[in-house]
Amino acid sequence: MRASHAVPLLLAAALGGCGAGAATGANEALARVSDMGAQAYDRAEELGGDAVAAARRAAAPPQVGGVYDPSPLAGADARGMPQPVLAIVPEAAPNSLWRPNARAFFDDQRAQGVGDILTVNIQITDRAEVSNSSSRTRSGETQLGVNALFGLEALPGEILPGGFDPGNLIDAEGSTSSNGQGQINREEEIELTVAAVIVDVLPNGNLIIAGRQQVLVNAELRELTVTGVIRPQDISANNTIRHDQIAEARIAYGGRGQVSAVQRPPLGQRVADALSPW
Repeated sequence: MRASHAVPLLLAAALGGCGAGAATGANEALARVSDMGAQAYDRAEELGGDAVAAARRAAAPPQVGGVYDPSPLAGADARGMPQPVLAIVPEAAPNSLWRPNARAFFDDQRAQGVGDILTVNIQITDRAEVSNSSSRTRSGETQLGVNALFGLEALPGEILPGGFDPGNLIDAEGSTSSNGQGQINREEEIELTVAAVIVDVLPNGNLIIAGRQQVLVNAELRELTVTGVIRPQDISANNTIRHDQIAEARIAYGGRGQVSAVQRPPLGQRVADALSPW
C-alpha cells in the first residue's frame, strides 16, 4: 500500500463520528490530498527512473552511429567554389558504337555518378624539421653639459644642493642583449583505407566525395572521415584513388572512449591551463 493512500484512510477513520455534511467535505478534501500524494509518488518514481537511465548511459561505452546520408561531411554547400563553364556533350553519331567523351569503349565500372562508391587509400608520411636562432645586441652612451648659457649656467646650482657642475648635466649609458632559439621536429605516418561516396558532380565533371568509417573495439571508438574533390581520370581501374589526388582534402582520424578519456587531462586542469598566465 502506498503511503499516500494510507494517510486518507486514517483520517477517514478519525472523522467517522462527524456529521454527514462535515464528512462529505472531509472526504472531498481527503480525495484531493490522496490525488496529490499519488501524483507526487508517481513523479518521484519517474525522476528516479530518469536518474538511473542517465547513470546507465553515462557508464555505457560509446555506440556506433547509424547509417545515414554522408553528404553533410562535404559541408553545408558542397558546390561552394568557382564553377567552370558547363561542358556541351555532342550528340552520338548515327550508326556509331562510340560514345562521345567516353573514357573507354566498353561500360566503365568505376564510380562516376552520385551515390557510387570508391575506395580511398590514405598513406601519409610527413616529416618537418625547422631550426631558428637569433641574437641581438645594442649599446649606447650619452653625455650632455652646458658650459655657458647667457650667464645663467650657474643658476641651477643655487637651487640644487651639493656641488653642481653645468658641464656635466647628463651622463647616461645603456646596453641591451637578447638571444632566441627555436626548433621543431615532427614526423607523422598514417596508412588507412576508407570507402567514400560520390555526393555531387561538378559541371566540369569533377566529383565531390565524402566518407566515414567507425570502428568500435573494447569501448574505444575510432573514427575516420575524408572528403574532397577528385577527377574521374584519377580513379584507377580497380576503383581506387590516392589521398594525394584529392583536392581540398579534409582527412580526420581520431577516437573517443575509455582509453582516450584516461589520456586527456581532467577538466579542472584544462581550465587552469587555459586561464593561468604562467
